[in-house]
Amino acid sequence: MSNYKIPMRMCVACRQMYPKKDMIRVTRNNLGIIQLDAKGKSEGRGAYVCNKKECLIKCSKSKLLNKAFKCNISEKIYDELQEKNE
Repeated sequence: MSNYKIPMRMCVACRQMYPKKDMIRVTRNNLGIIQLDAKGKSEGRGAYVCNKKECLIKCSKSKLLNKAFKCNISEKIYDELQEKNE
């Protein structure tokens, strides 16, 4: 029986810690391209949002990804986040 540490990440909306595999990762690479990272392996700076509907709504209403990446993010990314939950 092996004991291993489960990687935890903080949601940008609710500020709670959850296991990394249970969250949605949004990345910004060195070219400034922002995209959803389905596998969690894409290079670049990442921000995590939990799968709760309330967090996804809060993230899009308050433009929390803009604050996390310190740049303007298109509505397309927020729409993709909404579709991910449905």
